Amino acid sequence: MQQTGNSSRYIAIEGPIGVGKTALARRLADSLSAHLVLEEVEENPFLERFYRDGRSAALPAQMFFLFARARQIEDLRQSDLFTNVQISDYLFTRDRLFAELNLDAEELKLYDQIVDNLGVEPPVPDLVIYLQASVDAIMSRLARRNAPFDRFVDRQYVEKLTDAYARFFHAYDEGPLLIVNASQIDPVNNDADYEQLFQQIERTTGGRHFFNPVAAVMA
Repeated sequence: MQQTGNSSRYIAIEGPIGVGKTALARRLADSLSAHLVLEEVEENPFLERFYRDGRSAALPAQMFFLFARARQIEDLRQSDLFTNVQISDYLFTRDRLFAELNLDAEELKLYDQIVDNLGVEPPVPDLVIYLQASVDAIMSRLARRNAPFDRFVDRQYVEKLTDAYARFFHAYDEGPLLIVNASQIDPVNNDADYEQLFQQIERTTGGRHFFNPVAAVMA
């Protein structure tokens, strides 16, 4: 599989925890011989405590991600976007989604002040791939994945998170968007699913698109 035929140079893959965005980013980067930019999840020393205890670690966990993403975005901006395909497993502007979900009013005010002072100007992706999945599907994948903090992620939080993602991408208009029904397909471990999705990525050059092969087969 070679580099996509469309103009996509910077592709961001998004979706709630456990939906498979990092694994898909790795596979897509391998197919395209692309530079891979991954969110520093395992490096965040506050994340397990956040999922285990909630509020007490929300602010430091959020700040760790903010500074890490800002550093990665600066590196991305300085790289040669005209010759190298870049694949990331997050969209920087989505960062505030988690801030609004996890921080209280005073913490959110502090977060906004820090964001303003950082002055980060993230490049707009040529394509955003939003992996959308049901809460049941996400909880099942979290149980199978068994990452160090996955056992502390409760269903109520996942419900709030998937709702927040749905609202965020309902309003997203910064560039091309491909919404993928990730509940019924597995583009990471199923080669046929991946091939179908890759072909859709090649065809997606602008606007808002939906990838739901299961519905197409049943129609």
